[in-house]
Amino acid sequence: EVQLVESGGGLVQPGGSLRLACAASGFTFSSYAMSWVRQAPGKGLEWVSSINSGGDSPRYKDSVKGRFTVSRDNAKNTLFLQMDSLKPEDTAVYYCAKYYASRWYPSVVKWDDYDYWGQGTQVTVSS
Repeated sequence: EVQLVESGGGLVQPGGSLRLACAASGFTFSSYAMSWVRQAPGKGLEWVSSINSGGDSPRYKDSVKGRFTVSRDNAKNTLFLQMDSLKPEDTAVYYCAKYYASRWYPSVVKWDDYDYWGQGTQVTVSS
């Protein structure tokens, strides 16, 4: 059974940092690209970042470039999102998501491309 479990969310002041983690199990983690997606209160899903299976080709939403860093530890089946210089507009529930096809890393984001999602972790940026 595929499981994705996020952790690391919380309340942080503007300018602060958080590190999210997504523990994966039930599939060959090292064979799949992964993404982070967020949903702010009252809004739809928003893609934040993706990383390929090997971990050497990250991609970011423009508004988080230079502030967020995605990485993965394939030996520990864990995906990370280091978030620095956080802003109130980063407040959202953050989800990790698994692409459905092994070794696939499309350049265009489509929600149908993901087959499993975590339960989400709340990030609140407020003074």
